[in-house]
Amino acid sequence: MKLLKKRCVAAAAAGTLAAALLMGCGSSVDDSEVVGTVGESEITFGVANFYLRMVQSRYEAYYTNLTGDTPAEFWLQQWDGGTYQESIKRNLVEKLEDLYLMRQHADEYDVALTEEEEKAIAKAAADFEEDNPLEAKELVSGHAEYIQEYLELATIQEKMDEPMKAGVDEEVSDEEAAQKSMKYVYFQYAKEDKDGNSEEMSDDEKKELKDKAEKFAKDLKDSEEKDIDAAAKEADLEVETVTFDSDTKAPNADFMKAADQLKENEVTDAVEADDGLYVGVVTSLLDREATDTKKEQIIEERKTEQYDSLLKKWREETEISFNEERWQEIDFAYQGIAIPKNEDDGAKDDKKASDEKEDDADSDKEDAQSEEEDEDSEN
Repeated sequence: MKLLKKRCVAAAAAGTLAAALLMGCGSSVDDSEVVGTVGESEITFGVANFYLRMVQSRYEAYYTNLTGDTPAEFWLQQWDGGTYQESIKRNLVEKLEDLYLMRQHADEYDVALTEEEEKAIAKAAADFEEDNPLEAKELVSGHAEYIQEYLELATIQEKMDEPMKAGVDEEVSDEEAAQKSMKYVYFQYAKEDKDGNSEEMSDDEKKELKDKAEKFAKDLKDSEEKDIDAAAKEADLEVETVTFDSDTKAPNADFMKAADQLKENEVTDAVEADDGLYVGVVTSLLDREATDTKKEQIIEERKTEQYDSLLKKWREETEISFNEERWQEIDFAYQGIAIPKNEDDGAKDDKKASDEKEDDADSDKEDAQSEEEDEDSEN
């Protein structure tokens, strides 16, 4: 989970947190209350709350601006049998526990905070506490000791990423990563009405289009050069390209399965889908660029698998408890977090901040989906 981007967390904190004047109605909480344990480490409500509020602020800064939803509308949308708030919070419990597990095993990888990092973290925490009003600090548990604890955990997490992934086999053969390429055209079961709007074809029109697609496929097969670009231009169709292997499902699973059976320069039949028909010609059985990209992806998957397996092993070896009831009391939907715009910031800084928020929010959302898929597969 990229709670902070892959850059020096401590160095970024001094600029990021000091400017993040969080707004909201304060709440009376016992920040020192222990809400969880990871081995001998205690997780206080203050650290748990600050961690959650930082995630919340990034989501709201990006998604509510993108969709126009209020925080309540955004967090209460239905997602995987519950609300989006419930899904996010459910998956973040384990992420928070992982921070403590990594700190407990940091010395095994010679990972430790430098004096410079410790100073930067302390300054960021102090600046945040000084720059925010009491009401906002109470809302997010924004007091120096909890901020400092979180930033130490997040910095160690970042520093642990590379050594935990080191040593995996980075040799990937062309055969293992092979990606084919294809050009194809799509005959859509839709037409424009007199106002320019799209509407579904009648059954007779669909039959006529199917006959057209089948003739297109036959003519292309019978041609010597299998030039789909020229054939498509003549038929006023747009040519698309795709790289694929036996696992590829898009743009259509049946179409890709058919294409995967072909040799280079062979043409598919007109493969029918619910909303149209596809005809394609395989242009290469080993697309060099796509294959090399796939190799990099496989290596990253191996690294991630090793990283996840280490966390799983440490988790199995460690006694962990968490107060789920206390965790659920932290509400997103009716307690929005606003980060006021700094009027002194230039347009360049605004764009940079916006891009960083988008990257972090997208990463968090993808991680939440991934965690849910993992839970489903385990169940």
